[in-house]
Amino acid sequence: MRFLLAAALLFLALPTAAEAAHTRTFSRGETFDEQTGETLYAGICQGCHMANGQGAAGAGRYPALAKNPKLEAAGYPVTMVLRGFNGMPTFAERLTDAQIAQVVNYVRTHFGNNYADAVKPEDVKALR
Repeated sequence: MRFLLAAALLFLALPTAAEAAHTRTFSRGETFDEQTGETLYAGICQGCHMANGQGAAGAGRYPALAKNPKLEAAGYPVTMVLRGFNGMPTFAERLTDAQIAQVVNYVRTHFGNNYADAVKPEDVKALR
């Protein structure tokens, strides 16, 4: 009887198919599995720069990416992602050239930014 009760409780604790479909998958940590600019931003950047790119202040200062004129020069955000700056860590060893191009292009075309000249993986490679 105890076995049946334990099995029933375990079954009830399992996520439903709908819940499982919405479960976030985390990257391994040394590198990131996300491939699109949107998923890379959500998985890495928004923890500091916030979901809508407005930045934050508190334990540290995280600059706004929304309507940021510094993003006009495509090499600027690429360099920030590659080398880091102040409290921002470097992602050169954790992201591929394609991933960096994707997330930079996402930021440069969202949050009130409209910089249409897309960064290519070759551009990132040249700045490494």
